[in-house]
Amino acid sequence: MPTTIAPWPFTTARLDALPLDPAYADEMAAVLADPALYVFTGGGPPDAAALRSRYERQCAGSPDPGERWWNWVLRVRADGRLAGYVQATVRGPRAEIAWVIGTPWQGRGYASEAAQGLAAHLVAAGGVRELLAHVHPDHAASERVAKAAGLRPTGERADGERRWTGSPPAPGGR
Repeated sequence: MPTTIAPWPFTTARLDALPLDPAYADEMAAVLADPALYVFTGGGPPDAAALRSRYERQCAGSPDPGERWWNWVLRVRADGRLAGYVQATVRGPRAEIAWVIGTPWQGRGYASEAAQGLAAHLVAAGGVRELLAHVHPDHAASERVAKAAGLRPTGERADGERRWTGSPPAPGGR
């Protein structure tokens, strides 16, 4: 039976993190349409139908009852447009996190802001005490985002990516 406990929304200074919904697939397909987004991760831009199907699976939740799939789209409050997403796979006190910002919105600090907000939110709403991320060793921008979220690189690698870990700040403290 899937674990369907939906995540709560959260906000940062400039972003609203909205729980994932298949209704966002059309707009997110445009956000994720640049092939440059997939240089380090592989694959290519999904079309709206494939994205809708993926979002339906993600919203249904993990088939593992000890695991929660929490996904948010990121809306830039100033213009009301979606700009990317953050996600967390939560198992007890540990969450593996990831982030993607569409190329038109890159270079503005949105990814770091979203990752910091996600880390704080996971502590407050999810009881998370340890964060984990995997970052391609040649992806300097994602390394900066991981650092902003309080993560540090380890010597471990998986599928060509370096493992980053850290403890998120306690609620109210930075």
